[in-house]
Amino acid sequence: MDDRLLRQRLEIAEVGRLGTITPDLKPHLVPCCFALVGSTVYSAVDAKPKSSLVLRRVENIGVHPQASLLVDHYDQDWSRLWWIRLDGRARVADTQVERELAVEHLRSKYSQYRETAIVGPVIALEVDSWRSWP
Repeated sequence: MDDRLLRQRLEIAEVGRLGTITPDLKPHLVPCCFALVGSTVYSAVDAKPKSSLVLRRVENIGVHPQASLLVDHYDQDWSRLWWIRLDGRARVADTQVERELAVEHLRSKYSQYRETAIVGPVIALEVDSWRSWP
């Protein structure tokens, strides 16, 4: 599939599922907002109610940085179905410049981030490979 079409689909997609690996090697999957910048996907811990800002996904990537983001589209017309999986190494954005870049792109994509503070870590998934269907 054309890289440009894949990127367009990712730009309009509103939610992805971030898959990480727990310290005891179990899969952990959570829905997330995201923005693709070059070959890096950013997702952030925002101010929505949570029991803690230290989320399992952040702890997981500290132990096992391998991660995937799955983005899909369902339609009653099955000729319009598609999915994209981005695989790579995840980390917490480690510089203020990178964090600001990620926040800028997330705010550009999601109006809610213009009103909701991004108070926790920003996850950066360095994409090594893409898979898609169709």
